[in-house]
Amino acid sequence: MEGGEIAIPGVSELALFALLLAAAGAVAGLLAGLFGIGGGAILVPVFYQVFGWLDVPEAVRMHLSVGTSLAIIVPTSLRSYMAHRSHGAVDQELLSSWIIAVPLGAIIAAVIASEASSVTLRLIFAAVALLVAFRMMFNRASWRLGSDLPGNPFKFLVGTGIGILSGLMGIGGGVLNNTFMTLYSRQMHQAVATSAGVGVLISLPGLFGYVWAGWGVSGLPPFSTGFINWVAVVFIIPLTMYIAPFGARLAHRMSKRQLEIGFGIFLVVTAARFLISIYA
Repeated sequence: MEGGEIAIPGVSELALFALLLAAAGAVAGLLAGLFGIGGGAILVPVFYQVFGWLDVPEAVRMHLSVGTSLAIIVPTSLRSYMAHRSHGAVDQELLSSWIIAVPLGAIIAAVIASEASSVTLRLIFAAVALLVAFRMMFNRASWRLGSDLPGNPFKFLVGTGIGILSGLMGIGGGVLNNTFMTLYSRQMHQAVATSAGVGVLISLPGLFGYVWAGWGVSGLPPFSTGFINWVAVVFIIPLTMYIAPFGARLAHRMSKRQLEIGFGIFLVVTAARFLISIYA
């Protein structure tokens, strides 16, 4: 993978970078709070747009967006997991059974990303986003595959698959795990709580994996370690944590069905944006 060299920017360029990232963090925090979902599905398309405005080469832009998103998910998922665990809402048995499967998937994703093109990553993101959007917009309570979670080896393979897809998309796996658990008759509250733990299992190995995958790659913006941009990480984390409650308050004024349709539309627009960037 190759990209053009990016010169060290001056004060004005860094100020613009910071301003754009601040706007990205505010938007991501608002939408994450509004739709009650991990920020990765929101941050990756936002980062892709911002890094494009900053002239980050196309060859590394999606990789950088995904890796930076995973880095941001580490502290937020840890905080969320500890909070849910203190209330006894987490399915610790499922997490324990995935202690190898999910991180293995995240590592495999980083290996794939080290060789994958930007187009491939955008296609994966768009395809999964459309599938999730379909579920959100046309979901039925009657959709069930079983009365309880399946055993191994199927459960192990599902965990690995969630790790791979989430690692390639830069998300914490919440949407995918919620779908898996609710299809097997688990309550959404428990699924959401457990997804915070899944986010930890994905984001930690994913962070190191994307550092390795992008090590020595040219065309990355300043203050990047592999495919992780630390300026974005430092700016986004406090902003998303500050802004998210405002989105959450807005969410309480909307019905569950409105939220599902709203997030489904957001995912469709995001998928369309990536597909247009590929084929236009």
